[in-house]
Amino acid sequence: MANTKSPDGDRPRRSFLQRLAYWTLVLGVWGVIFLVAFFAVFAVDLPDTSKLFEVKRQPSVSYLDRSGALIAVRGSQYAPPVDLDKLPEHVPEAFVAIEDRWYYWHFGFNPWGIVRSQIYNMRNQDDGGPLRGGSTITQQLARNLFLTPNQNYRRKAQELILAVWLEARFSKKQILELYLNRVYFGAGAYGIEAASQRYFGKPAAELTLGESALLAGLMKGPSRYSPMASTDRAARRATLVLDAMQEAGFITAQERAEAIKNKVRVNPVLANQRAQYFVDWVDDEVRSLVGEPTEDLVVETTLDLPLQAGAERALQAGVAAAKDQGVQQGALVSIDGEGRVRAYVGGVNYLQSQYDRATMAKRQAGSAFKPFVYLTAMELGRTPYTPVVDEPVKIGTWEPRNYTGQYLGPITISTALAQSVNTVAARLANEVGTANVAATARRLGITSPIQLDPSMALGAVEVSPLEMAQAYAPFSNGGFLARGYGIERIRTASGRMLYDHGMAPPPRAQVVPQPALAYTVDMMRGVVTHGTGTRARVPGYDLAGKTGTTSDYRDAWFVGFTGGFVTAVWVGKDDNTPMRRVTGGNVPAGVWRDYMTAALPRLKVAPIPGGLPPPPPEEAQGPIDQILDGVTDFLRGGPPPERTRTQEPVY
Repeated sequence: MANTKSPDGDRPRRSFLQRLAYWTLVLGVWGVIFLVAFFAVFAVDLPDTSKLFEVKRQPSVSYLDRSGALIAVRGSQYAPPVDLDKLPEHVPEAFVAIEDRWYYWHFGFNPWGIVRSQIYNMRNQDDGGPLRGGSTITQQLARNLFLTPNQNYRRKAQELILAVWLEARFSKKQILELYLNRVYFGAGAYGIEAASQRYFGKPAAELTLGESALLAGLMKGPSRYSPMASTDRAARRATLVLDAMQEAGFITAQERAEAIKNKVRVNPVLANQRAQYFVDWVDDEVRSLVGEPTEDLVVETTLDLPLQAGAERALQAGVAAAKDQGVQQGALVSIDGEGRVRAYVGGVNYLQSQYDRATMAKRQAGSAFKPFVYLTAMELGRTPYTPVVDEPVKIGTWEPRNYTGQYLGPITISTALAQSVNTVAARLANEVGTANVAATARRLGITSPIQLDPSMALGAVEVSPLEMAQAYAPFSNGGFLARGYGIERIRTASGRMLYDHGMAPPPRAQVVPQPALAYTVDMMRGVVTHGTGTRARVPGYDLAGKTGTTSDYRDAWFVGFTGGFVTAVWVGKDDNTPMRRVTGGNVPAGVWRDYMTAALPRLKVAPIPGGLPPPPPEEAQGPIDQILDGVTDFLRGGPPPERTRTQEPVY
């Protein structure tokens, strides 16, 4: 048989099978070379896989309110691993259906899934968004166990290598069990058991189909699909999981419909997100008191959760009702006569903004600063009955004016405070000395810098709501300093005490003497009974306080108190732009009243201690009565709105 030769007659021509075998061998050799090079390049710095079963975690810190109720848990929360066989079948099925439909058939990675993700990445590479990896459950486990979340091709290659290693060493059941016990579910929870306890307050063995779908839906983005941050988005994602389970044949259409019909209820403590601004505040304090936790801690706080819930509702409702007036944000702080912070609201919605306006924001106090001016005057010999004249005044180049542009003429100091008369407060501060007024404010609890220009008399001082609450506390408790604090005790989860506020309480210093205390308190009662703060009245209780409004309506305050309990309310805008005619006597006073109406019966407060001021000298009764009668006639149309306006930019 003659050989088939090539056209040039030198070599025989190969058959098709020979060519196929030849090129298969060539490609195989190059494939082996590629794989060797691939592993050489990307496996050179692979992490140590010998620590597969070690769990490194940050200790958790549990925060309790004053009655022992759980407020929040911060830090990582882990739970003992669960056996896959002890979970309802729909739990692992939910994760397989939405995360890796071909989990039981691939060998660690899904080539088709990777191709699809690369096509998406090339089409959307200019969007600046995250890359898609097409990761299988095994790849996700490899990333969670050994790698960082950085999205780049080197990490992706290492993820693939480790996924193949996991598939070679463990069964599908073991890999899925490891995955469910180690993956992050948001809200500080790692693993299916911790997530079930955190989100639903029950063990994972009791998860319903709907709850399982919600947890599986979190894998796409624990923050974005959180049932607290976005209830609707989380529900839509859970529905997609149920759809995927039906398509995969894990559940029937009837089971899907039943799961959607039965609404999933998230753990109330987590869902309500009560007191998260407060927890942020005391969380920093925990570390300053005991250092970085090395084991799980329990922090007993001063907070009263029922009061806190009422404070959040009142502030949210008040700000929402005044939206058309430009009110966007607010803060509320309540402390008792010992300085214990009982309610603490740093903003309208923590999930939308974590900026804490209760302590971090410093806003001008407006006329809420005036009690320090009047107290200083009382300590230097004035009384509520001292006659003064409301008339134009000039201090240097500064000419303060009243809100109405009108002047009451001869009045008493008491009436000047009740009606928030600017000219009288400015003249008094000038007479007693702005340095003395600043010293009084610091003595009572103002810690922010206080400038000494004449305008400080009208509140050109930047303070926080917590500062204002603690500085008014001496008016409520008989004249004693009461610095606000939020932590009573810190102990380990095993019971070892690390800190106890009661073991070394700060000295109880008398910072307001008599009769100045009684005089000032009684004048501040007048603010609520017939002055600029009448909207804050709650019938049947001994109340006092002061309104505050700054120039161009940028800030509005009401700080009020009863026996041993103070609440400060601020509203405004974060960008410090003006609101529309919002004064301390309307929106903040309304929030204060709504909150205190519910809080006062729970508190069972006593009248303001310190006694009423002595009656005025007998010889002064006639002239003073005439003065007050004239003021009453002037005010029959209602008290003028409280307002601070001078030639300075803001007050």
